[in-house]
Amino acid sequence: MDKDISIYIIGAGFAGSTIAHEISKKEIFGKVLAYLDDDEKKIGTKIDGIPVLGPIEESVKLIRITAEDEALIAIPTIDSERLHQIYLALKTAGFSKIKILPTVSQIVDGSAHLVQTREINPQDLLARTPIKIPLKSSLAYLSGKRVLITGAGGSIGSEIARQLLSGGASRLYLFGHGENSIYQIHKELLHLQEGGVGENAIIVPVIGELKDEHYMQYIMKKLNCDVVFHTAAYKHVPMMEDNPVAAIENNVFGTKNLLDACVECNVKRFVLISTDKAVSPISVYGFSKMLNEKMVLDYAKKTRDSSYMFVRFGNVLGSRGSIFPLFVSQIEKGGPVTITDMKMIRYFMTIPEACSLVLQTGGVGTNGSSYLLDMGEPVNIYETAKQLIRYMGYVPEVDIPIQIIGKRKGERLEEYLYSKDEEITPTKYPKILKLQNNEKNFPLDEVLDKLAPYCIYNENKKDLYRNREKMVNYIKENFLTKE
Repeated sequence: MDKDISIYIIGAGFAGSTIAHEISKKEIFGKVLAYLDDDEKKIGTKIDGIPVLGPIEESVKLIRITAEDEALIAIPTIDSERLHQIYLALKTAGFSKIKILPTVSQIVDGSAHLVQTREINPQDLLARTPIKIPLKSSLAYLSGKRVLITGAGGSIGSEIARQLLSGGASRLYLFGHGENSIYQIHKELLHLQEGGVGENAIIVPVIGELKDEHYMQYIMKKLNCDVVFHTAAYKHVPMMEDNPVAAIENNVFGTKNLLDACVECNVKRFVLISTDKAVSPISVYGFSKMLNEKMVLDYAKKTRDSSYMFVRFGNVLGSRGSIFPLFVSQIEKGGPVTITDMKMIRYFMTIPEACSLVLQTGGVGTNGSSYLLDMGEPVNIYETAKQLIRYMGYVPEVDIPIQIIGKRKGERLEEYLYSKDEEITPTKYPKILKLQNNEKNFPLDEVLDKLAPYCIYNENKKDLYRNREKMVNYIKENFLTKE
């Protein structure tokens, strides 16, 4: 950001004034010319010499805007509808550079830092208004602890890592097998710390492989961690349908290796991130996550004074491989936007909100328990695509065509958050539901024994090794729901 850039901060509250103060100390970031606010008590006043203009929609029309000017939306309590209104007003007035404080900065006790700002994107405008969670107090259970995040370079894992900066953990272990993604989140967290975000946790990148049983035993003993958030998984449904042995090898036996090591090393808290695709699964990926849930509950019986649990939720906005980044990319290229079916519906939650709820659940959840995040009402994907096209300044089916391509392998028109064998009950924590499974005993050990030769070489069963047809037939005939 150049020092000659003029910055207009939308919101003259605590977050906005904190950002303005930081900019004034670091003149290289530009100069704040004014606040824009709707509060009649603030309009016409000055904060540290900076005038407060308003109301927002009226005052923005009076500003002479250049191509270099920036607008920064800093309203922690803003809902998605109001955000969209302000965004349209800023775009209409001529702002091409519009930034926003991400949701995490709104959740963590109102703290705000310039380093957290980022370009606004269409997903911000489509998201429902997240609940406010007192994350700092929710993370008190992690104070002074060593915390490991598997899949730390992924969408969920990296956001958990960002939020954990404010948790008071003594060490954050960023575990993953992709060096580039782990490098990126490690660099980002160090940058956030340098910008004043969070506390002084030691951040340690760890490149490793869940599928390596001996390595997992070694590294868990070496790290001596207290808490594990297990987000790592192969999760692209059609790709896993084409690579089913890899899905089972990584998701099932990788998780088993991790659980074995955690129990051996007396890890006190283990939180598995699960998915609605584990409910009455129709895909190999969904089946692998269903097994993960059952494994965690089984291992909970083997722990000593510990809390092993899983948290299940539906789709998240903006995760890698999800429809929203795909739609944005397709719109930017002029279309077509590809839709599976006009009747397809999905539950959606923002990544920061889902991660905040997961972190909260990790502190209040009990051993051997299952939890479900309240995803609100499902949305129609076709209607959402049209809405996204409009938000990006185009007319659906006129400027940007929409193409129906049909269901891919492993997809269903509607996902279910819980099965007919499960009951949900509220907890005292908003958006966190408890799951009670009434299913009869599941032969977990037998299933794992059946699957093992397909993924782990056994001289006595070498004809089964990597035999995808036999493995898939076994899974389909015994566990997948017919659609």
